[in-house]
Amino acid sequence: MMVVKKMIKTIRVMLIPNNKQNTKLFRYANTARFAYNWALGREKENYKNGGKFLSDSDLRKEFTQLKKTEEYSWLKEVSNNVTKQAIKDACHAYKRFFKGCSKFPKFKSRKFSIPSFYQDNVKIQFSDTHVKIEGFAASKKKNKQKINWIRLAEKNRIPTDCNYSNPRIRYDGINWWITVGIEYEDSVTVPSNDGIGIDLGIKDLAICSDGNKYKNINKTKKVKKLEKQKRRLQRSISRSYENNKQGKEYCKTKNVIKKEKLLLILNHRLTNIRHDHLHHITSEIVKREPSFICIEDLNVKGMMKNRHLSKAVQQQGFYEFRRQMEYKSKWNNIQAIIADQFFPSSKLCSCCGKIKKDLKLSERIYKCECGNVIDRDLQAALNLKKYGEDVLKRSVA
Repeated sequence: MMVVKKMIKTIRVMLIPNNKQNTKLFRYANTARFAYNWALGREKENYKNGGKFLSDSDLRKEFTQLKKTEEYSWLKEVSNNVTKQAIKDACHAYKRFFKGCSKFPKFKSRKFSIPSFYQDNVKIQFSDTHVKIEGFAASKKKNKQKINWIRLAEKNRIPTDCNYSNPRIRYDGINWWITVGIEYEDSVTVPSNDGIGIDLGIKDLAICSDGNKYKNINKTKKVKKLEKQKRRLQRSISRSYENNKQGKEYCKTKNVIKKEKLLLILNHRLTNIRHDHLHHITSEIVKREPSFICIEDLNVKGMMKNRHLSKAVQQQGFYEFRRQMEYKSKWNNIQAIIADQFFPSSKLCSCCGKIKKDLKLSERIYKCECGNVIDRDLQAALNLKKYGEDVLKRSVA
């Protein structure tokens, strides 16, 4: 009997709630934040008193008793699965700290934390155009049940007849989004085309060993215009704060709030343009079905220390490019190879193998003593392709 492997792909869709649904979404998110902070507070208190780690099941039982009190009776208005998962998340974060995997978890702030909550993967329902959120309407009448169904911004994006995993609803400051994992059958076909080496840069985002170049989206007129608008808006907000300063305290007026909302929308637009550009590039490379894809392990943290390049490096999104390339390669059975951080891809001659140690960043054309004259970035891509081939040979041997 052949076992079909399954993979989980995450789908993210924007929600279009009405005013009542919007209020309910914020109430659910605030309750999840309260449950998370309560669980974390109990863990800290217990640790100070010399107690052992409190399991999430014990905390959930204690939280159920808390709901029965008059002071916290409002917790009953929100679905039990929302608070249950928030307590689980707090315990998981607390465990990770003691395992040395992360820093000590912070309490979620009403002002700065991102409003989000969990939905039960069994009880959540999707139609072609709507998603049903558990517990919005207390009444079981059909006309009252309509409030449970929130409209999706994209039709037929989420399949209605499959298993869902870890549904989360999140607010980004402008819109509500739902993220859910969907099970798909794993790809069986193994690509056999020639492998590709990819060199990432600032002049051009990506240069492939097969000669394909992908432009830097930040140099286009559209992005430059939006960046100019952003700078002007930031200066305007700064002036507004200075003009409304009362003593040593800054006063946030309604006009400042409006301007900050516009700035948030502008930042989201720029982020979406850059991410969309990365998705187009990575999808196009994967569709060529190469046998492997080799990219560099860039020291982005070190590159950010250069004050002349830090902004350009940040805008390019090298880590996001690598992340997309890795998971899309996995989906299509393409081997993703990450070259060593100290591999001299730009300094190594692709013909004779000699390393030019004194190569400057300003030298865009590589000239070798053997007579090799080639574009610096293309040569780096060719060297990365050869690096990938050597890795595959060693793995086979």
